[in-house]
Amino acid sequence: MGRVVMAFSMSLDGFVAGPGVSVEQPMGEGGERLHEWLFNESPDRGVDPEMARELSDSVGAVVLGRRTFEVGLGPWEDTPYPVPCFVLAHERHENLAMPSGTFTFVNDGIEIALGKAQAVAGERDVILMGADTAQQYLRAGLVDEIYIQLVPLVLGSGTRLFENLGTEPIELEMTRAVKSPFVTHMRFRVLRNRPASLLHWPGE
Repeated sequence: MGRVVMAFSMSLDGFVAGPGVSVEQPMGEGGERLHEWLFNESPDRGVDPEMARELSDSVGAVVLGRRTFEVGLGPWEDTPYPVPCFVLAHERHENLAMPSGTFTFVNDGIEIALGKAQAVAGERDVILMGADTAQQYLRAGLVDEIYIQLVPLVLGSGTRLFENLGTEPIELEMTRAVKSPFVTHMRFRVLRNRPASLLHWPGE
């Protein structure tokens, strides 16, 4: 079975979207800056294309929130990755077939949605999309890995990734850090059943 992965481009002050997220501004005010590294055509963009390709190739299914679906569908004009996508919903909704995959709406809870995603993903990863969705799975202890593309930007306001997680520390182990001129790619393993300790860095 593959990993359950939170993968987000994040500002230095912890935001994964700007303020005022809407259908017209899916990333909020100023939030598009967080994803510029993906579309940068600069000849010195370094490892960014390789990192983007590595992530895309690892994805077997996606779990996302209803709000992320609503604001993202227009820009995507498809599923966000060419794999089955499971949308957390409070009400029943007909599945939506797209050119590269199908959006399946699940109103039976986050565990059921994850089980469905893992069943189709097989040995590949399940990617969590949307800050609220990622927070729900992290609180429930269902996340295996956090992949952050840290953007050298102080956004100032918007949607923070690491909020609403309760008061208990969540121990992480850094497994990778790769820098390009535009973003730093960092991977963390979420540790379970370990006593509180300092964050572990590669080589320590």
